[in-house]
Amino acid sequence: MTSTHTSPAFLKSFWIAGFEGASHINSSGKRLDMVHSTQHDILVDSDYAMLRDVGIQVVRESVRWHLIERYGQFDFSSLDPMLRAANEHGVQVIWTLCHYGCPDDLDLLSPNFVRRFVRFVSEVSQYIADHSNAEPLYSPINEISFICWAVCHSDLMYPYAVHGKGRDYELKRQLVRASIEAIEALWVVDPRTRIIHVDPIIHVIAPPDRPDLKDAALAMRNSMYEAWDMLRGSQDPELGGDPKYLDIIGVNYYHSNQWEYLSNDRLHWHLGDPRRIALSDLLKEVYDRYQIPLLIGETSHVGQGRGQWIRELADEVYKAQQMGVPLEGICLYPIVDRTDWENDHHWHNSGLWDMEADELGILRRVISQPYLEELLKAQRHLARQEPGFTIRKE
Repeated sequence: MTSTHTSPAFLKSFWIAGFEGASHINSSGKRLDMVHSTQHDILVDSDYAMLRDVGIQVVRESVRWHLIERYGQFDFSSLDPMLRAANEHGVQVIWTLCHYGCPDDLDLLSPNFVRRFVRFVSEVSQYIADHSNAEPLYSPINEISFICWAVCHSDLMYPYAVHGKGRDYELKRQLVRASIEAIEALWVVDPRTRIIHVDPIIHVIAPPDRPDLKDAALAMRNSMYEAWDMLRGSQDPELGGDPKYLDIIGVNYYHSNQWEYLSNDRLHWHLGDPRRIALSDLLKEVYDRYQIPLLIGETSHVGQGRGQWIRELADEVYKAQQMGVPLEGICLYPIVDRTDWENDHHWHNSGLWDMEADELGILRRVISQPYLEELLKAQRHLARQEPGFTIRKE
């Protein structure tokens, strides 16, 4: 079956630039601000300008809750540079309203979280509406499923597993309820608002010598659907879910999204592990379940593998489109490089642009030529030519 879905319904370009925006408290108790650490907060104008050369007119940005709301007072100065740059360059923004982090006096498990989040969303969306005429695009809470794992099974995010152990399902329900109420608040401000719910898609299998773990591995794999199912009301309907809340699905996909249950050994992409499932099949599986538009909300690789990753990704996206999957876009995440959450001296080399500090400490954006060459080929391969969309010549 060949898809008849030939142009995006709501995005200005098929390719999307994702700027890392994590703002949680890490394992050592340090508050992250990845927008600041990549200097995107001061370089946003030039960051948006350089996207034109690679045919990108859509970005994913994170609203930094911990900066905007402090003890009940709202200060939107951290948001102003992004709004000005978007208006100046005609860039379409998908705003993430909670990218893991909360204000200092709140945490994700707090009984006040839902109320505080909805109030914050109302304030932010009204401010954006007052400073932009664009049709609003929001992602309420980034990666609900991943947050629940990180908070309740690791020390990657505060309040950490020591406080969240055994509470992952409780937390997932809370985040879904917060998302539903936040969506209603967004629609009050602007009924045109489109909603994108982003979560990883995964594949988990039992180790070859442990067939007894097959059911447990399948249960973990299927957990990737829980938040989306809650949002549409097919699971835990008392939360208030309804199909109207599941507008667009964003699937995040990296090389490490497939692994063995219990051992956590990765099904290595670079080694061609035959137990891996094709991305096109995963996309088809998600679409068959929900029958709504999809986009790839995050994807990238590191170092020398960046070019090969984007080449194979484009092949899989093409196959999915041929199978009838209405894929609306691909977000290169991060578009500019980022440091590790736990070690701010380690750069991942995962962006289309790497970082190089000049004599004044400004992080110059240095494009990865192998990545760029493969991206341009991928753009031509997928042959997406929306109005105003141009492909840079090599």
